[in-house]
Amino acid sequence: MIHRPRKRYGQHFLHDRGVIAKIIAAIDPRPEDAVAEVGPGLGALTGPLAERLPHLDVIEIDRDLASRLAAAYQGRVSVHQGDALRFDFARLPERLRVVGNLPYNVSTPLLFHLTRYASRLRDLHFMLQREVVERMVAASSTRAYGRLSIMLQYRFAMTKLFDVRPGAFQPPPQVDSGFVRMLPRPAAALGAHDEALLGRVVTEAFTRRRKTLRNALERVIDEASLRDLGIDPGERPENLSVSDYVAVANAIAGVHDRS
Repeated sequence: MIHRPRKRYGQHFLHDRGVIAKIIAAIDPRPEDAVAEVGPGLGALTGPLAERLPHLDVIEIDRDLASRLAAAYQGRVSVHQGDALRFDFARLPERLRVVGNLPYNVSTPLLFHLTRYASRLRDLHFMLQREVVERMVAASSTRAYGRLSIMLQYRFAMTKLFDVRPGAFQPPPQVDSGFVRMLPRPAAALGAHDEALLGRVVTEAFTRRRKTLRNALERVIDEASLRDLGIDPGERPENLSVSDYVAVANAIAGVHDRS
């Protein structure tokens, strides 16, 4: 039975065998791995993963596709029908490896949702809109650098592995895609004494990103305190490193060490 892609789910099904092989090689699944696939769709990655694993969990929002996958992989794949944005990844084993061709319309909130489980994860491999991948891995003082860059780089070491052209999908998206690897950073390397406060500081800064730091952050920290941290108040939000933002958040929290 032919499945018509549904726009509300942002469905673009990967079909290029060369790209599929490249993705599986990058993930390099081993029989002892606990793996969860987000948005398996028609099973382009599900099949090759299931061939290499004794068990695979998949999360699929589309009821028709979830039923099809459950019938095709009886006993080998556990299909969790529902929204990955609401899925409790703590239900699955620790040291979990998460993979997927993420729907572009929910990729950013899904990344932030998965960040909550970072301490339980071994790694993540995702296909995303190329622009999003470039923002994720962007260095400070570049145009692509922003809130997404800082909050994900705080929690993960990330590497863009390769680009994928629209023709690898059906229907083809109107943008290029990128494949990225994310490795959770160890807890001892994180440094923020209040991660929620760090998030608020970064949001405050990039809500007013065209202003200098003295103005962009004036509601949370004064100019003198920025200078005490060795930060020039005349710089702009994109000029600060992740560690600079951690230092600002810790100073606001009353913690005076520069982590």
